[in-house]
Amino acid sequence: MNDLNSLLEPGMMVRHPHQPDWGLGQVQSNIGGRITVNFEHQGKVVIDGKRIELLPVFDQ
Repeated sequence: MNDLNSLLEPGMMVRHPHQPDWGLGQVQSNIGGRITVNFEHQGKVVIDGKRIELLPVFDQ
């Protein structure tokens, strides 16, 4: 898992860099590099943090 993904905690907002149409997502869990995110337009998705670097959103 990359350094940025390791900082993601439940409740934090993120975007998927390759799926902008999924909209804003809220991190549900981050366990062992598997990050579960609930996206506005895609629903709940489990992301492999070793392959995808999610983009944190601090201002909505």
